[in-house]
Amino acid sequence: MNRLPEDQASALGSSLGSQPSLRDVHSINPAQLMARIETYESREKKGISDVRRTFCLFVTFDLLFITLLWIIELNVNGGIEKTLEKEVLHYDYHSSYFDIFLLAVFRFKILILAYALCRLRHWWAIAFTTAVTSAFLLAKVIISKLLSQGAFGYVLPIISFILAWIETWFLDFKVLPQEAEEENRLLLVQDASERAALLQPGLPSDGQFYSPPESEAGSDEESEEKQDSEKPVV
Repeated sequence: MNRLPEDQASALGSSLGSQPSLRDVHSINPAQLMARIETYESREKKGISDVRRTFCLFVTFDLLFITLLWIIELNVNGGIEKTLEKEVLHYDYHSSYFDIFLLAVFRFKILILAYALCRLRHWWAIAFTTAVTSAFLLAKVIISKLLSQGAFGYVLPIISFILAWIETWFLDFKVLPQEAEEENRLLLVQDASERAALLQPGLPSDGQFYSPPESEAGSDEESEEKQDSEKPVV
C-alpha cells in the first residue's frame, strides 16, 4: 500500500550508497584524522597540485614541440637564415608558418599565467585560447596555400589543433575535478576531526577532583567510650 515507486526507491538507494565515504571519515580515529589533515595541508603548502603541474608541463611541451617542428621546416626549405628572413621579415599570411609558432607562444603565456602563476580554478582561460587557436587554424587552412607546400602544410596546423584540444580536455576532466575532490576531502576530514575532539574530550587530571580520606567504622563510638572511662568517679 505505502510502497515507494521503483524510481524513488532506486534514487533512495543511490543516495544511501553515496554516504559510506562520509561515515568512513567519521569512523577514523583521531590519530588517523590528524595524519590525513597533515597530508592535505602539506599538499596545500606545495602551492600547486601534482595534476596541475603535469598540465603546465604539457603546455610547455606544446610550445617546445611546435617550435621544433617550425625549426625543422625552416631547415628543410632552404636553410634556417634564408627561410627565417622570408617568413618573419617578409611575412605572408598565405605561405608563412611563423604565425603558427606565435599561436603556440600565445597559448603558453596565457595558460601558464592563468593556471600556474594565478592558480585559476576555472575553464574560461583555456576556453579562450582553444577558441582562438581553432578559429585561426581553420581560417588559415581555408585561405592560405599551406596545403600546397608539402608535408609541413598538413603537420603543423593539425598538430597545433590537436595539442590545444588535449590541453582543454586534460584541464576540464582531470585537473579541475581532482582538485575539487581533494578540497572536499579536506573539508570532510577537518569536520570529522572537530567532531571527534568534541565527542572524545581529554581525561581529567588528578588535581581536578578531591576525595576526603575514609573514616574507619566505629571510630566515633570508641572515642566516646574513652572519654567516659577517663572521667573521675565521685
